[in-house]
Amino acid sequence: MKDKILITGGAGFIGSRLARKLLGAGYGVSILDNFSPQIHGGNRDLPEDLRGHAELFRGDVRDVSLCERALKGSQVLVHLAAETGTGQSMYQVRHYTDVNIGATASLMEIMLAGNTRVRSVVVASSRSIYGEGAAKCSEHGTVYPEMRSSAAMQKGDFEPKCPICGAATSMVSTPENAPFHPSSLYGLTKQVQEQMVLMYATTLGINGFGLRYQNVFGPGQSLKNPYTGILAIFSNQARADKPIYVFEDGLESRDFVYVDDVVEATFRAVEAPPQKPAALNVGTGVATTVSELVEQVIAFFSSKSEVTVTGAFREGDIRHSCADTTQLERVLHYKPTWTFEAGMREFLGWAESQALEASNYERSLDELRSKGLMHG
Repeated sequence: MKDKILITGGAGFIGSRLARKLLGAGYGVSILDNFSPQIHGGNRDLPEDLRGHAELFRGDVRDVSLCERALKGSQVLVHLAAETGTGQSMYQVRHYTDVNIGATASLMEIMLAGNTRVRSVVVASSRSIYGEGAAKCSEHGTVYPEMRSSAAMQKGDFEPKCPICGAATSMVSTPENAPFHPSSLYGLTKQVQEQMVLMYATTLGINGFGLRYQNVFGPGQSLKNPYTGILAIFSNQARADKPIYVFEDGLESRDFVYVDDVVEATFRAVEAPPQKPAALNVGTGVATTVSELVEQVIAFFSSKSEVTVTGAFREGDIRHSCADTTQLERVLHYKPTWTFEAGMREFLGWAESQALEASNYERSLDELRSKGLMHG
């Protein structure tokens, strides 16, 4: 048998698909997952096709003794377990810090103790560490705007500004050497998590990859979690013919990358030969506006949902995100193959087959308003 791989968060959207791919390639697979109700609802077990094939460690990634047992005998750690709600992170500060940073620190300490044979660590980083990322100023070229001003956004001025002259900017793709400017607590935790993994991979002389996932979507993503995934939120609303509220002016954009492309990139990181630890963007390099996304959702379901572009905004949200994938192609020899349109057909067809459950979306917005983190 090939190496044994431990996937934290391996029962989730990305992790379960990665587990299938690794098992199919002859690897041994262990999964550590706490089956968080916010993500999994009432489900407390692995997908049926993984049961009996992947070893399951059921519990919290913050449980050091559990992590020690799970890591024993593993040659590769794929660390996907994390809290991922941008808005929620802004008021659950300690929880997000404990899970995303504290648990990663414990995993590094276990490896430093010398009782494991880990040769590679792959961590799910995030586009959120860039904040607004790269932008283009007509006078100063490529610049890196700081966090947007609440005062400006309350006036309907949503575009990031040039840090040199203050002029409005336009979107360009963001490379890995862009400075860190996280605008949410979630983004800050992912920055620290990634830097910690790459630093200790260097210290231990092993492979390390921080994969900066863009907006991952596809069949199997949580339709229950109101704190992450506008695609899931809009799909639920459209299927129920409920109102859809679009933040800002609807022209904010994201790099939506299909889950199979993310799994393939992660798989290639697992199989990579010995090399210098690296951070890599995992995206398509193509940005789609939220308004374009909503149009596709409404059309697919022939929904009667009323769409309102509200001008409201959340603290911590960024305006645009689009990955420069040059390094992904150079280091892992991979270029995503799924178009947004093809991925949407797969996702929406799957979503249509799922039971339509009560949504906590409105409650999640009320929580943000009560904390002063949503305006308009």
